[in-house]
Amino acid sequence: MTSDNTYTPPKVWTWENENGGEFASINRPIAGPTHDEDLPTGKHPLQLYSMGTPNGVKVTVMLEELLAAGHAGAEYDAWLIRILDGNQFSSGFVDVNPNSKIPALLDTTTGTRVFESGAILLYLAEKFGAFLPSEHSSRTETLNWLFWLQGSAPYLGGGFGHFYAYAPEKFEYPINRFTMEIKRQLDVLDRNLANRRFLAGDDYSIADIATAPWYGNLVKGEAYNAGEFIDGASYKHVTRWADEIFARPAYQRGRMVNRTSGAPETQLHERHDSSDFETQTQDKIAPEK
Repeated sequence: MTSDNTYTPPKVWTWENENGGEFASINRPIAGPTHDEDLPTGKHPLQLYSMGTPNGVKVTVMLEELLAAGHAGAEYDAWLIRILDGNQFSSGFVDVNPNSKIPALLDTTTGTRVFESGAILLYLAEKFGAFLPSEHSSRTETLNWLFWLQGSAPYLGGGFGHFYAYAPEKFEYPINRFTMEIKRQLDVLDRNLANRRFLAGDDYSIADIATAPWYGNLVKGEAYNAGEFIDGASYKHVTRWADEIFARPAYQRGRMVNRTSGAPETQLHERHDSSDFETQTQDKIAPEK
């Protein structure tokens, strides 16, 4: 590894507001709203404000799985938050999530706000008594893997994904550093799944729902177009697990919600009724010319 440039950090860092990259326009070192705007509210008990990133997909998949399992109270309105446009910095969104990150959930039956995707999954699992074992040991093992994902995914998204796919320049050191770590994480998953159908055992759970949009997409080549680079196919147990989860009808519906990229028929920008999957995808409401 070679480097032509050496960076010497200043004694006190200051924000230049010109850090480059795809997300430069929305990155800033302070919190709080940038503008006043109320969030829309629909008719269902649960109001979701999100976008179809891996963290957003976790929650829409969970909601679709709950509905498929017969939990009618999990009906929801999903509103699109366009993060590159800065929608997450509205006063209404900040009221629901002071961290200004998607997803954010408002339970209108209790007035409860829930932010952080892992917290939303846990909230919904406990609210509906689903996808989280009640027996203490099994519950703990499920939470082990849920929190493993919450701690690991930033290395994949903010680390590997940023330097491999989004940074304005390619640098060998950070790409190597984060590639090594995400391959180690994939090995952790692969070893665990060698003897288990799902992450925590025989039953599909919030741990799987949280992890599949990140590491399942990675081994299948859908994340950062990096499947060949990280030799995703070599993680055979992760691939087998991902294939099973991706084949679930509820997963397929959930990954469409708040999605703004890909084929038009896979994009359902907002979801307010189960029939929207048949009538409101982008190929139907905005046909290509």
